Amino acid sequence: MASTRQKLVQATQRFCDAFADKADISAILSHFSQKENINAYEHGNQALAPFLGRFFEGMEGVRNYFEIIGSLLAYEDIRFGVFIVDAEERKVAVRGWGEFTWLETGESWHEVFAYMLDFDEEEKIKRYQVWADSGAAYLARIGKLKEVEEGDHGRVRSRENASD
Repeated sequence: MASTRQKLVQATQRFCDAFADKADISAILSHFSQKENINAYEHGNQALAPFLGRFFEGMEGVRNYFEIIGSLLAYEDIRFGVFIVDAEERKVAVRGWGEFTWLETGESWHEVFAYMLDFDEEEKIKRYQVWADSGAAYLARIGKLKEVEEGDHGRVRSRENASD
């Protein structure tokens, strides 16, 4: 019989695979608890993107979160790894990598992001948290990402060039 840790990792992998494979929202939501109060929260300033800094509560709220993401962003080459499990607290942290595109502007960026998933007793997600590159998302949203990437904006100057 699989240990709690193994079950949590397997549940996380199934959810991450569904996301990476661009499963429909119903398939994504099937990984969430039907018995517990659930929520989704992507950390960041609400002013930067409509899916940041807001709690999406209940099944309809979580559905709304994924609908907003799907309406604004496309993604490719999503991979996950480095699973950190707290079996006692029923939490899994996982790191992901991929390329995201803001659909309206067509601007893309490579990103490393992290999920923290809290699970119920049936290995279903009850709390979904995301930490991602909200700065790149915002710049892509307003069509300025490539400009900033190609310019000198925000670059740290080396000591050798500090006197320039």
